[in-house]
Amino acid sequence: MKIGLTYDLRSEWLKQGYSELETAELDREETVQGVELAIQAAGHATERIGNYRQLFQALSAGKRWDLVFNFCEGMFGLAREALVPAILDAYRIPYTFSDPAVLAVSLQKALTKRVVRDAGVPTPDFHVVESLPDLTSVKLRYPLFAKPLAEGTGKGITPNSKITSPAELERMCTELLKTYRQPVLVEEYLPGREFTTGIVGTGPKAEAIGTMEVILLETADANAYTYLNKEYCDDRVRYELATGSVREECARVALGAWRALGARDAGRVDLRMDAAGRVSFIEANPLAGLHPIHSDLPIICGMVGLSFHELIRRIIESARSRIES
Repeated sequence: MKIGLTYDLRSEWLKQGYSELETAELDREETVQGVELAIQAAGHATERIGNYRQLFQALSAGKRWDLVFNFCEGMFGLAREALVPAILDAYRIPYTFSDPAVLAVSLQKALTKRVVRDAGVPTPDFHVVESLPDLTSVKLRYPLFAKPLAEGTGKGITPNSKITSPAELERMCTELLKTYRQPVLVEEYLPGREFTTGIVGTGPKAEAIGTMEVILLETADANAYTYLNKEYCDDRVRYELATGSVREECARVALGAWRALGARDAGRVDLRMDAAGRVSFIEANPLAGLHPIHSDLPIICGMVGLSFHELIRRIIESARSRIES
């Protein structure tokens, strides 16, 4: 097949004056190169397309592909991850990973939690704060946890995200509303162990390939897998493969959320235990990072003996099955 690659290159946005934090979710050149080489190793021809603007230009010039390997994050708006798949749908060009509806819902964390909760998947009680007057409606049990409604890569998450009083909640929401210019998700804090489960496949064929525990070291920010803990994970975090009943329970909850959302091909589901050791859904990542070495999904694959090239091959085959059905 001729496979195009859509992605948002971090360096291009940095050149335009955007900051490291603003571009934190975007990809580096080594990620694009790693994905491209893996696609070629699977026997396919590749063409780099780039971001949504470059996709528009290519389509206007008459270019087409048998499949687009889409890992374009987007930069603006609550539906930014859905933009490229929506364009490809309009041109009836198949692509990897989830459709626009799934990507839009999954990025908006409160909508995600409503969908999985309705499907019977456990998740902490929550409230959305769109402005400071909304704080009077928060009727949750402290401690709480606050983060931007629609960010990834730990953006907006700091040691202060764990909140123990109304005064702390007001300070944190004030800061997040001002900095990220979007609502704040406030949920009951889960004090237990943190995990992320890697998933490959779609619907009934989806498989939890492994679950990785995120263990914060003494040098790490406390209370959460913060932006800085992710950025400097080599010095702040230890990853361990979950086994036994913990692995099985994480897989059950993660697959329940994955299937309820209708996510496709591959991604991750983040989980955390409550004080009693029960696993709960935190958020879904249907467009997970694909840096061959540093991203969580490839790390999990490495832990279970699945090579990066094999991961990419399985993603393509999962997407290809939709073309051939």
